[in-house]
Amino acid sequence: MFEVVAFWRKAPAKAAAFSLIVAALPGLLICGLQTASAAPNWTLDPSASVLTYQSVKKNTIVETNKIRNITGTLSSAGDAKISFDLNSVDTGVDLRNVRMRFLFFETFNYPTAEVTAKVNPAAFADLATKRRVKTTLPFRLNLHGLGKDLEASVVVTMIGDTQVSVASEAPVAVHVEDFGLLPNIDKLQQAANVTNIVPTASVSFDFVFAAEGSKPVAVQTVAAGAVGPVATDAAKANFSDEECLNRFAVLSRTGAIYFRSASARLDAKSRPLLTEVVGVVGKCPSLKVEVSGYTDSDGSPEANKLLSERRAQAVADALVVDGVPRNQISAAGYGEERPVAANDTPKNKALNRRIEFSTSKLGN
Repeated sequence: MFEVVAFWRKAPAKAAAFSLIVAALPGLLICGLQTASAAPNWTLDPSASVLTYQSVKKNTIVETNKIRNITGTLSSAGDAKISFDLNSVDTGVDLRNVRMRFLFFETFNYPTAEVTAKVNPAAFADLATKRRVKTTLPFRLNLHGLGKDLEASVVVTMIGDTQVSVASEAPVAVHVEDFGLLPNIDKLQQAANVTNIVPTASVSFDFVFAAEGSKPVAVQTVAAGAVGPVATDAAKANFSDEECLNRFAVLSRTGAIYFRSASARLDAKSRPLLTEVVGVVGKCPSLKVEVSGYTDSDGSPEANKLLSERRAQAVADALVVDGVPRNQISAAGYGEERPVAANDTPKNKALNRRIEFSTSKLGN
């Protein structure tokens, strides 16, 4: 049971929440339920655990979201770890889910986040008697390829002799700049055409851990269907037309396809996103995808058009090599046409140098 406070960095906030839980569980389970010598290992129960966060945009508009697929363990030695699948972001709207995954979390490079903690069992020595303990716990959050040591206040409650709840006493704030995510706020704002996304995350949670080998006990958390694992894109055989359009539109905004300066040679850093595109094309069998290349306005229009054509073709060829049917891919270059920003600053010029993906019905 928990309530989230407004935040923006969904990822950081979630991670923070996870960390709290992880940190609290180990000590609690180890010392509170049994003697140290007989302490069991513990596993997070995803069907009874909840992580909710809220995003704030335009200063006042709040959206409540979740991370649905969570796993975690607590060793008898006090080592805690919680992992969450960033591809299971649940905003209630598919397009928002995809924006959060590809533009903010960049799941094609960083699909998971992790919280680890080393807990001192002595901090929970009275848990079996008190049944409820409040404490401040340190943890390490690894998100978006970066790690940071943090701490949070948690409430640890014995649900039974084999189950423990670790919940946030107050929302946990995480600063997105600590994880290199500030530039991705700009991407979200541009994609959703919104302003003033708050660059701090605030999360609430209630994580339930069960002793190894024990039978789960029914725990009242939130309404049925609002908690527990959810199927991600990887589990789907095919996408609907709307889902296909959402994914190609957002993949076009990632800016994660790279070329050497004035060259059509793909950089190795492009590989993760290309792999993501291959997966999406494979689940949109009725659609043909055009790879479109664009440049900034530096140089002559003729040279820019040729460079954009070569870059688009290089991407199309790479997708075919990776298994996309040739008849499902085409390439076109538009040079400096259709700029998405004025060609007046290095940042804006970089936005105009891009690869986009558009779709049409196969056979048209």
